Amino acid sequence: MLELLLALPFVFAIVVLLHRSASRRTTAWLAGAAPLIGLGLLATLTPAVLDGTIPQSVHPWIPQLGLAFSLRMDGLAWMFALMVLAIGVLVVMYARYYLSAEEDAPKFFGYLLLFMGSMLGMVIAGNLLLLAIFWELTSISSFLLIGYWSRQNEAREGARMALTITGAGGLALLGGVILIGQVVGSYELDAVLAAGDQLRADPMYPAILALVLAGIFTKSAQFPFHFWLPHAMAAPTPVSAYLHSATMVKAGVFLLARLHPALAGTELFFYVVTSIGAATLLVGAWNAIFQHDLKGLLAYSTISHLGLITMLFGLSTPMAVVAGLFHILNHATFKASLFMAAGIIDHETGTRDMRRLGNLRRYLPFTSTLAIIAALAMAGIPLLNGFLSKEMFFALALEIEGHAGMRIAASVVAFLAGVFGVAYSLRFVHDTFFGDGPRAVDREIHEPPRFMKIPVEVLVVLCLAVGIVPAWTIAPVLATAAHGVLGDAVPEYSLAIWHGINLPLLMSFGGVIGGALLYLGLRRLINLHAVARHALGRHLFRVNTRALLTSARRFTFHVTDGSLQRSLWWVLIALIAIAGLPTLAALADGVGASQPMPVLGWAVWLVAIAATVGTVLLHRQRLLALLVIGAVGLAVSLIFVLMSAPDLALTQLLVEMVTIALMLLALNYLPQESQRTDDAARRWRDGAIALVVGAGIGALAYAMMTRPLDTVATELLARSLPEGYGRNVVNVILVDFRGFDTFGEITVFGIAGLVVHALLRRARIAADEVVPGVAGPLPMPSNLSHLLFPLALAVSAYLFLRGHNAPGGGFIAGLVLAVPLLLQYVLLGSQYVESRLGFNYVRCIGIGLLIAAATGLAPMLLGYPFLTSGHVEPQLPLIGTVPLASAIGFDTGVYLVVFGGAMLILSMMGTVNPPRPLVRRAQPAPDSPATTGEDA
Repeated sequence: MLELLLALPFVFAIVVLLHRSASRRTTAWLAGAAPLIGLGLLATLTPAVLDGTIPQSVHPWIPQLGLAFSLRMDGLAWMFALMVLAIGVLVVMYARYYLSAEEDAPKFFGYLLLFMGSMLGMVIAGNLLLLAIFWELTSISSFLLIGYWSRQNEAREGARMALTITGAGGLALLGGVILIGQVVGSYELDAVLAAGDQLRADPMYPAILALVLAGIFTKSAQFPFHFWLPHAMAAPTPVSAYLHSATMVKAGVFLLARLHPALAGTELFFYVVTSIGAATLLVGAWNAIFQHDLKGLLAYSTISHLGLITMLFGLSTPMAVVAGLFHILNHATFKASLFMAAGIIDHETGTRDMRRLGNLRRYLPFTSTLAIIAALAMAGIPLLNGFLSKEMFFALALEIEGHAGMRIAASVVAFLAGVFGVAYSLRFVHDTFFGDGPRAVDREIHEPPRFMKIPVEVLVVLCLAVGIVPAWTIAPVLATAAHGVLGDAVPEYSLAIWHGINLPLLMSFGGVIGGALLYLGLRRLINLHAVARHALGRHLFRVNTRALLTSARRFTFHVTDGSLQRSLWWVLIALIAIAGLPTLAALADGVGASQPMPVLGWAVWLVAIAATVGTVLLHRQRLLALLVIGAVGLAVSLIFVLMSAPDLALTQLLVEMVTIALMLLALNYLPQESQRTDDAARRWRDGAIALVVGAGIGALAYAMMTRPLDTVATELLARSLPEGYGRNVVNVILVDFRGFDTFGEITVFGIAGLVVHALLRRARIAADEVVPGVAGPLPMPSNLSHLLFPLALAVSAYLFLRGHNAPGGGFIAGLVLAVPLLLQYVLLGSQYVESRLGFNYVRCIGIGLLIAAATGLAPMLLGYPFLTSGHVEPQLPLIGTVPLASAIGFDTGVYLVVFGGAMLILSMMGTVNPPRPLVRRAQPAPDSPATTGEDA
């Protein structure tokens, strides 16, 4: 059930993105179906969670590293999942009417569902490493959503800023998670939460706390990392309502609550978290008063409320945890409704600038009423939900024990927060809905469509219901979430709206009066509309980014100035420096009794040496050097044959054919001869480096080939057939024993092909410049290439099907199929071949990766680790027993990616316009991009 709940948003995201031609209404219905169905699944889990049971699902992934696809839903995860899904439904409905007809609705809703799935994965993750993965996915998906309007500079800058800050925090969090796993001995959340005393007593606790808090503070926009959140308001308003009020910025405080039993309870935790929360609370609230943009004001108020929640968790008492969870729920409801109301105002008036608004209650009476109620809830006015959690905050600040100074400071901070909160809420209400205006608005203002207001209505009704009858509405949800954090240590508390006349109540009323006086006083003393505040954090971010890029340009120019020879020189120097000592150690330990070399082996070896020397002597004549170096690859293939390694021989031979073809295509854009150099010192230097690297690699290869046979190879030989269901050990290693490595390799190979495609697609020769059917320079009839393709296809299929038990496999088969197609590209031209065969290599790569991933994920549904292979032996009529291994599915993905990637690179290289001559330029100025020069 948990797996299905998690998969829903991702599956619907793929469906939405694939149906690009669907109408906006259909796309919205598809997008809304994911959270609606998710709420239904969550409802089936609710009785068990309310009873204190924790539904769990564990699928081992890499048990040796402690990584498992582990899901669990306790009360805290249930509360956040409810919030993510319920507000997600409302945001999708709202976005259906907010987005204009010209917007790319499938892309927007696809990104939104990707974020929704990432948040769900984070809150129900039962393994800290898995939680860190979903944590980073929220950063990536939020980057896509913030930068949705990519043509706007503010959107691009806001997205980059958010990704940089939260991504850096995510790396720190990953370091903290790894340290937690090292201390506890497990990354499973149950084990970590039960090891609180062990963690707090460990010498690594300060480092763990610092790293984890860095991730929390950056994600939840805590001081001094708070500046990214206001600039993320360049996103569409549905994104702001979802990410920046109810979900993404709550990820940090969620993790603070999730790890509270393990990390809280020390003086260090108390002082650091409480102080940062208090500073964020005041900085955000004060800055909110002076914002002119409606979303800017709401963004800074969000920062302030996140600081309030952080400060409550910093106090570390059970009651403070309850209050923090309560305010998370309250803030999500009134802030999401306020963002949606701000979006309606922008949608109807064309502006969010309060200096141009005013008196909107006459034009938008219903929307104004909803927004005013939500703003009063944000200010903490009685009979609204914000008042209850604010009064809890005041009471807890006054009850801090054992820290008299902190009690006084926290009480002052709480009171000032109440004052500032009322002040910026009053400004939001007064400058938008009262006074004179609107000004310089060129639209006819009217109420939005009915269904666009329904999400705001639902949230405002919740604000009223919780504020008036909290025990009947929010109490079960809060109690369940509190039990998920505190267990049996949940304190006795009351959610009544009246606790008598006490100091917290007096502070609340004092905050209301003080906030009103502050706002009126500021309006009288200064012109709030003329105040221009510039974010120091944004300025520092820009300065540091510019300095980093300038340093990178200078370093890049000195290391890679456009000369591939110089770049290779640096690579080889680094190789010698880093691998020198380990290589010598391996040589000392690895040399043993070697097997005798037959006469044929000596002959092949001499051919390889002669071809290598010939390449060195002929390197200036590039075509001849390329032909001679091909002999080296052929000799290596023969050596593999000699050493009974047919798989490696086939792979080497095919790779040699494809790479030689690729290099021949590259020679089309280079001079026929390399430039001569009279620098003797340079020649001696290059020769010395070549000798050192070549001798080292050769000696290391010799040591590997002469080492004792009782190595891991013996173990792999013994396990290949009984565990991998294959007699071809090489292929079993690739698709089973080390299938995860192979999956990473084909992913990199596919990305390389896509990068080449992206770089060269605009330089391709136009279709009208190609003459179909005209043979190229090769002395071969074009009809012969047509005959080779079906023959190669049959050989490719044969090698693919036999690969698990005999030499072959997906990698070899993919290259075999690429060879005749490459020949047709050379003879007939790309447009002719592609129009006749209809290959879409980009789609081929994508399908291959999806198939490989699906075959890896399928075993996890049955409780096995990722990429575990299975085996069946069905009895077929007339044929008999047919052994089948599930690894053939993964090998299919390898086959498609290798074929698609190789052909994409080769087809792009063969059909680009001749380049213009490159000219070496002087070193660039610090603020200008580095240029490239011609390879020497």
